[in-house]
Amino acid sequence: MGFTSAKTYDMEVWSAAQEKWLECSSVSNFETFQTTRLKCRFRNAEGKTELAHSLNGSALALPRIVAALLENYQTPEGIVVPEELVKYTGFSMIN
Repeated sequence: MGFTSAKTYDMEVWSAAQEKWLECSSVSNFETFQTTRLKCRFRNAEGKTELAHSLNGSALALPRIVAALLENYQTPEGIVVPEELVKYTGFSMIN
């Protein structure tokens, strides 16, 4: 989507096996680029018609997420769940 987006954020994970960062998701703000042709409008608080801004976001590339967790957190006892994810999983180790 490159040139048309006003701002793009790429989320990446470290692949120890490939020794590089791999993109696992992307979110872009297209401002009015896409909505101009669609004529996608809304009325603001003053009642004036404006073009909406559009956002595009890809889902997570789950295989890359799982591979990164395995590569970076596997121990002889099992897979350590990163501290930031424990509150979502409810456990800190996968045996």
